[in-house]
Amino acid sequence: MESIWSRTCEIRRRESLQGDIETDAVVIGGGMAGILTAYQLERAGIHTAVLEAERIGGGQTKNTTAKITSQHGMFCKTFLEKKGKETATKYVQANQDSVEEYKRIIKEEKIDCDFEEQDSYVYSQDAEKLKQEAEVACELGISASYVKEIEVPVSCAGAVKFARQGQFHPLKFMAAIAERLTVYENSPVKEIEEHIVRTPGGSVCAGKIIFAVHFPFVNFPGMYFARMHQERSYVLALEDAGTLNGMYIGEGKDSLSFRQYGKYILFGGQGHRTGEEHDGRKYKGGSYAALREAVERIYPGSREITCWSAQDCVTADQIPFIGTYAKDRPDWIVSTGFRKWGMSSSMVSAMLIRDMLCKNENPCAGIFVPDRFSAEELPQIMKDGGKAVKGLTKRFFHIPDEISSQLEPGRGAIAETAEGKAGVYKTEEGTIYQVGIICPHLGCELVWNPDEKTWDCPCHGSRFDYQGNLLEGPAQEGIHGE
Repeated sequence: MESIWSRTCEIRRRESLQGDIETDAVVIGGGMAGILTAYQLERAGIHTAVLEAERIGGGQTKNTTAKITSQHGMFCKTFLEKKGKETATKYVQANQDSVEEYKRIIKEEKIDCDFEEQDSYVYSQDAEKLKQEAEVACELGISASYVKEIEVPVSCAGAVKFARQGQFHPLKFMAAIAERLTVYENSPVKEIEEHIVRTPGGSVCAGKIIFAVHFPFVNFPGMYFARMHQERSYVLALEDAGTLNGMYIGEGKDSLSFRQYGKYILFGGQGHRTGEEHDGRKYKGGSYAALREAVERIYPGSREITCWSAQDCVTADQIPFIGTYAKDRPDWIVSTGFRKWGMSSSMVSAMLIRDMLCKNENPCAGIFVPDRFSAEELPQIMKDGGKAVKGLTKRFFHIPDEISSQLEPGRGAIAETAEGKAGVYKTEEGTIYQVGIICPHLGCELVWNPDEKTWDCPCHGSRFDYQGNLLEGPAQEGIHGE
């Protein structure tokens, strides 16, 4: 499971941090948000260092579909009704500004990253809803329109089109802008105290500490673990599926996503909350099997080149958290909760943080502040918080029949062992791996993900491979068996 981006670009390696340094700002996280933030700060004259636990671009950035768009699903009418015209307009404008900023940087820096200006579409079976969405988008300042016909072979009543958006190769872009930055790889942050960030090899003393780590791993203050959940989605790269102009996504829970990259069509979908059962698992093989069945119907005769998955943080009101980490940490800044729109949101975040540190007024900043709260968000916050409580208080586990020697090759399950309950996985060769089943983040019980052979946390989205190695946070350590 390797993304088309990882297959076609290798970013040069950087040294790990050795010794103690001082800088104006330090960015924790070397994904698109972290690298863009450092890039914007350096251009503004603020010396910045980036600390990456492994390799830059090695997290969610390499797994994106790399659409650069202000069209975040069928959202304009909903945002207008829930948030009012001022907030909805600022949200749309911030994201459209980010699209234009990508275009500017790519042009000025002469970056070869396979950028293409493309229209973006959301399709639906409901023509009236599409027309209303297009009308509201225009009211909010977007060049939008309702179209009856689209190029993707799906049943629909048309789509809402946002003109002149973009798509690119995210790792090629990142490799270029990272060349002028101070980046330390294989430098996981182990401790933060006021203005000091410590790694195994050294520390950074910085005036500002910026968390661009997908999911903030410092639980208190901020309590981001109770204010977000994580969702997974899946992508296939298809050859011999024809060509496609534009970027497409369907409305609703079971939506499918399409875009072209070179001779490949990137075909995605089957989104679900991390650690939860979902419709795709009724297929043998899970979500990938469900997508492959759709491919047989939509693109018969095509050939799958590779497949991969992504994980996204989602806030209660669907708007990212960008700003001061907490009131009693005025020099800590957070950037998270991008939902499925990480490329545009990463640039929004970088521009907002730049203006924040340069003390430039940004009219859009207020809608992204992390300490916002409204009564309409309470049901989702309670739902997300309830997941955590459920995981923390659960004491009795279902023990499947297939345990130890009876476990089928390539399968994982919770089993009784001599040492107590454990997660057990049997390889195709018959090797047994045992791990702990309690997430080291906040103690939630992990569940087996048969799609990707991982142990996933249904509370906050941490993930571990079958050997217990940490794949994704907010957990900061693995679950290896004794």
